[in-house]
Amino acid sequence: MTTIDRRVAWTVALVATLTMTVSYIDRATLAVLAPSVTKALDISETAYGWISASFSIAYLVATPLAGRWIDRAGARRGLVYSVLVWSSVAALHALVPGFGALLVLRIALGMAEGPSFPGSAQTVQRILPAGERARGFGVLFTGSSIGGMLVPPLASWLYDIAGWRTAFLGSAAIGLAWIPLWIYVTRRPGVAERLDAPPEITASEPRPTMRQLVRHPMMIRALFGIFAAAGVLGFLQTWGAKYLARTFQVSQGDVGHYLWLPPLCLDLGAILFGDLASRQRRAAGSSPRMLHGIAALMAVALALIPFAESPWAAMTFGGIAYAGGGAIYTLVTADLLSRMPQGSVSTAGGILAGSQSLALIIVNPIIGRAVDHTGNYIGVTIVLGLLVIPTSLVWSMWPMRAQNKRPTGT
Repeated sequence: MTTIDRRVAWTVALVATLTMTVSYIDRATLAVLAPSVTKALDISETAYGWISASFSIAYLVATPLAGRWIDRAGARRGLVYSVLVWSSVAALHALVPGFGALLVLRIALGMAEGPSFPGSAQTVQRILPAGERARGFGVLFTGSSIGGMLVPPLASWLYDIAGWRTAFLGSAAIGLAWIPLWIYVTRRPGVAERLDAPPEITASEPRPTMRQLVRHPMMIRALFGIFAAAGVLGFLQTWGAKYLARTFQVSQGDVGHYLWLPPLCLDLGAILFGDLASRQRRAAGSSPRMLHGIAALMAVALALIPFAESPWAAMTFGGIAYAGGGAIYTLVTADLLSRMPQGSVSTAGGILAGSQSLALIIVNPIIGRAVDHTGNYIGVTIVLGLLVIPTSLVWSMWPMRAQNKRPTGT
């Protein structure tokens, strides 16, 4: 198999990271525009919580299946088809007349975006050498947060110019610009060969079933790790604009001035902890428990948001929590995928992404009902922040008897 230059490999990994950026912009535009959209369509907080959960339900179903498909088809072609479809669905948000249509489109968007993380994760795992993959996953998780930094000012700017319907069209157009870039970088010598048929996949390493992957002890352990951060990151992703509007009376056009900070902090946390994990010398099969513990303590900072006296103070606490959450995602993902058969990396990545959605399916309707009942976000931020502690402890203390045993097919 052709050897790929390190710069070329990292270029491909970086463009795959931009897939996550496109995906996040398309899914998060609604969250930024939520104060205006819910008011225009007469949607309550509880109903908005269910709309948010509907995307997560669809994503939960789609990501493991999409991961299975990407493992067979390869990310080179699979991501092109996926971005084209979900960009079209995102653009249709501009036409919604009410709650029902918006609910259907969120489900469709969740299904269409299913291949985004599995395909990106497969690319990082296949294109980068083993010693650089933790660093690569740290960079990969910045893709979503780059989208998180871009979408608040972008959607707010488009809203100020032409309203929320045009803002959906403008954000959806970004995906179309990504497609030719991906086609170009994956046509370089050796790249297509590496992405379509990695050398690690052999007849002696049969592909495990999805059931075997889900039931494997290392996968169950990783799900606890993801649950630790999902609620923390999901709160500001889904409710950040509504939180600022309700708590500090920030206008729709100004929410973008504040919501860029937590995603930037997520970038810093993911890159820093991914780099530290790549540099750290550990015994074979061991996990970066100390780094994970530090990241978990940072994520607990979400519980401090009720004590913020200004939007910037709230976003500072949120930024610390986001840095910790991004670090947790990076460490847990790199640790798990290093233990998976190379032919099942996308499937395993899809299961992880689906587990995040499962947490949001549970959390978002509860948040909506709690806010409708109490009129504030105090209780939900404290609870979500403190829940990081027990779930992170489960991941750190999980017995590693099966650490060197990969799931195998039958």
